[in-house]
Amino acid sequence: MQYAVGAPLPPPRGQASPGAAMNWTPNPGQHTPPTSPPAPAAPPPPAQAPAPGQGWHGPAPQQAPPTPHSTDITGHVQLPPAAPVPLPSPPTDTAAPDAALAAVAVLLIGPAGAGKTSVARHWADTRRVPTAHISLDDVREWVRSGFADPQAGWNDHSEAQYRLARRTCGFAARNFLANGISCILDDAVFPDRPVVGLGGWKRHVGPGLLPIVLLPGLEIVLERNARRSGNRRLSDEEVARIHGRMAGWYGSGLPIIDNSQHDVATTVRVLDDVVARSIASPPNW
Repeated sequence: MQYAVGAPLPPPRGQASPGAAMNWTPNPGQHTPPTSPPAPAAPPPPAQAPAPGQGWHGPAPQQAPPTPHSTDITGHVQLPPAAPVPLPSPPTDTAAPDAALAAVAVLLIGPAGAGKTSVARHWADTRRVPTAHISLDDVREWVRSGFADPQAGWNDHSEAQYRLARRTCGFAARNFLANGISCILDDAVFPDRPVVGLGGWKRHVGPGLLPIVLLPGLEIVLERNARRSGNRRLSDEEVARIHGRMAGWYGSGLPIIDNSQHDVATTVRVLDDVVARSIASPPNW
């Protein structure tokens, strides 16, 4: 066994020293006067109960121990729990509600190239109340290794990842609404595909979700799709096929915005008007 340089060595085995009980040896060569054993400590006086106060005939009440002072400096804030988004309450007056101030959850539906992401981001950026943008495509692409790209074919894996992303978006939307933050979600929901239809969104977000369809002309979505890159860009045939299926929303009762001749800012103003009408008269979906 090694000891630190300059440290006193322990006593040999079998020998006791005044410091043996503490595992150390006094400095050698110095006389250590013998120490007498300490006198036994006097027992503490018995605790006397305080005299009962006037009008009190029972034992004196015991005081609660003091509450320790919290040392939490992390800034933790308890958030309200999330719940399904309820139907919006129609205004009591006859004037149209100000959609820019309403706390709502909007689902923006449209084909690839409709401008859903640009409109949703601009709408969220320019509102006068806190608003979040939740893109289902972005959430799906959180999966890196093992990502099931729908462009490679719709199968059990891509459907499972789509369902997972939709459920994640719905959970986030409920949390935002429960904490006073509106949100807008965007997704290419097909009217003829119950598996990836509106039923799942209503189940995960709540009946108060306001679905609105963004559907420009085919030549517009083809032009916008041509400016895309990466896995967000589709073939012209796929864009035309998706656009044709989206035409099924006509006659569904959902509000439809044709933004073929609108820029993003104009489309956002139209979206505000549609949201206001949807709050006053929620769509039956």
